[in-house]
Order: sequence, then C-alpha cells, then structure tokens
Amino acid sequence: MTVISARHPALTAPRAAAGFTARPARRRLGLRRQIPFARLLGVALLVGVWSAGASAGLLDRRKLSAPWTVLSTGWQLLSDGQLLTNIEVSMQRVATGVVLGVAIGTTLALIAGLSRIGESLVDGVVQLKRSIPTLGLVPLTILWLGIGDGFKIVLIMLAAAVTLYVPTHSALTGIDRRLVELSEIQSVSRFAFIRQVVIPGSLPGFFLGLRLAVNTSWLVLVVVESVNATDGLGKMMQDAQNYGQADVILVGLAVYGIFGLLCDSGIRILERKVLSWRRTLAD
Repeated sequence: MTVISARHPALTAPRAAAGFTARPARRRLGLRRQIPFARLLGVALLVGVWSAGASAGLLDRRKLSAPWTVLSTGWQLLSDGQLLTNIEVSMQRVATGVVLGVAIGTTLALIAGLSRIGESLVDGVVQLKRSIPTLGLVPLTILWLGIGDGFKIVLIMLAAAVTLYVPTHSALTGIDRRLVELSEIQSVSRFAFIRQVVIPGSLPGFFLGLRLAVNTSWLVLVVVESVNATDGLGKMMQDAQNYGQADVILVGLAVYGIFGLLCDSGIRILERKVLSWRRTLAD
C-alpha cells in the first residue's frame, strides 16, 4: 500500500502580480501636523534667554530690565490706570486708521484690478506713494492738520491703504484667464462674475494684505505717538526714555507686541473660516 504524503508549502508573502510592482510607501512632503501654541514657543524661548541673562548678571538693568521687573512695572501702571488710558487712546487711533485704510485700499484695488482705465489712473499714484516713506510725510501732515489726532490717523490710514492695495491688486490681476473666458462663454453677468470668480480669487491676497496692513499700522503708531503727543503708548515710552526708565519702555513694547499678535491671530482665524474650501500646506 502506497502512502502519498503532501507537503504543505511554507507561508510566504504574496508576490506582486505579473506586470505590477509594489507601491512604495508614500512620502510626506508637506508640513507635519500643527504644534499646539506653536507661535508662542519662540516667544517663550526669547523670554527664557532674557531671564537667564538677567539672572546671571549679563545684562545692564539700566538699559534692559529683567522680565520680572517689567512685569512689576506693568502691574503698577495697570493698577493706577495710566496704562489702560494710554492703551485706549492708542487703540482708537489705530482702529480708526485701519478701518479707513482698508476701505480705501480695497476700493482702489478693485478699481485698478477690474478696469484698465482704473489701473492707469490708480496704480501709478499708489506705487508713487509706496516710494515715499510714510514717516517722511509727518512734517507735511502736521502743517496741514496740526499736531492733534488728525495727522496720526491720516498717516496710519495711508500706510494701511497702500499695504493692503498691493497684494489685493496682485491677486485680482492674477486670476486665471481661463476662468474669465469660461464666464464669458457661459454668459455670466458682471455681478455674478465678481461674486463667483473675482471675490474668491482675490480673498487670499486680501487677507495677506490685511495682516500686513494691521502690522504696518502698529509700526506707524509707535512713531506718530512720539511726535508732539500728549497721550498714548508712544508718548508714555517717550517720557520713559527722557527719564531713563527702561522698564516702562519695555512695558510699552510688550503691549504693542501682544496687541499685534492678537490682531494677526484673529485675522488668521477669520481667513481659515472664510477660505475653508482651500487646502494648503498649513492645513
């Protein structure tokens, strides 16, 4: 009697079918997942180095006060109401200037971006203004408007308008020509074309310009508030300079930085909400 024994083949990994190759693992080329509070890590590192230098006695406290001294001075200014009063005045100036500047800059960008005649009339003037430093207009605006809040708001407005105009106009003129031709073929009305093509196409540039405009407005505010001002954060810092109070100057700089960071973060959040349809490396 013959016994037939079958030997089971060893289990092996399945081979790729003939004519096909194994697909390599996908390599991630974009940014990794977001780090919580990532924007504060650099600030924390800077404060840590500052604190270490102050503790080790490497810093001249007459020129660069320690972080805890700045905190103590800030709390004292906050308690006596001086800091809050100056913050309120500065916020009113920068808010008024930014609102007016955004309205003017957006209007000019639309005129120049949607009309050849408008571009011929507007773009050259705006580019000329870009070549003139905003702070170089301080003497002329004081001559025209006096030393009150008027010239400060006008300079902030001009800086915000020009800064917003450039990326917004660039986004408008950079809209794909094929989208325009497709809209013409579909006999889309001009209002629908602006609503469905122009606005979505220009929003990324608008939000970039808005972030830059707000940041520029804070920079201009620092300078204009130190020119014949009677109140505001810039005036507070100028008085501190005259009396050699480095801690008060650092308090003012910290307030400027905090409000600037909060404004930028708020615009970023709004941008992500409005442009939720867009997928980018940062997502």
